[in-house]
Amino acid sequence: MSSAPYSSVLVGTDGSDSSFRAVDRAALIARDAGATLVIACAYRPMSDREVRDAQNALGGEGYKVEGSHPAEDVLRDAADRARGLGATDVVTEAVEGDAVDGLADLVVSKKADLLVVGNRGLNSLAGRLLGSVPANISHRAQCDVLIVHTTGKGAK
Repeated sequence: MSSAPYSSVLVGTDGSDSSFRAVDRAALIARDAGATLVIACAYRPMSDREVRDAQNALGGEGYKVEGSHPAEDVLRDAADRARGLGATDVVTEAVEGDAVDGLADLVVSKKADLLVVGNRGLNSLAGRLLGSVPANISHRAQCDVLIVHTTGKGAK
């Protein structure tokens, strides 16, 4: 095992305040290690019905989904935060589908040495019964995993 610092840090975000705390921690680690920071956001494409509902909500004006979706907005905000904290080599990835599958695949394709996720979901009933992103990814990731305490007492 190499004692060299991390060269590629991957962090998952869904745009929530708690997930942005994980982005902040990952950005600081990447900055201090001189590593590439890969920020990922999983998404599911809008159904035809959701597109129609969005068009109706906008008064029938052409709501354009092609080429733009909320994941891109989340990634842009997360990258801005990371750069504001001193991360210089920042890459963003929108991945279609399940967050755990997407992060596990990106660990391999981006050759991540460290995966950073927030602890959200670990203490909920649904998280205990169905599993949560941090719990599931900690078993699947082929690299070190840092679960950042982003919720509850002590979260900053």
